[in-house]
Amino acid sequence: MIDRNADGDAAASLLERRWFASITAVRAMQAECELLRAVMELAEDAWRRARSQMLQLEALRDALGEDLADREAQQHQTADIQGARAVSSAA
Repeated sequence: MIDRNADGDAAASLLERRWFASITAVRAMQAECELLRAVMELAEDAWRRARSQMLQLEALRDALGEDLADREAQQHQTADIQGARAVSSAA
């Protein structure tokens, strides 16, 4: 009988230690999950800011490209007019 009690006490003690260890593991995993959630929120906020800035820069790039194309077209028109004047002056 003493051996059974000793075996039972050892098994109960082992079960209790495993239960406490599982509580510790659960708390650690909960903390890790909370940390990861916070990191994901920070990353998502940073992504939104970067995307907004990218859209603004793309709009600026497009506007500058249009201005550049307009200037080039005006320069070509001016050159064509000057070329036409030179031809008519020579005639």
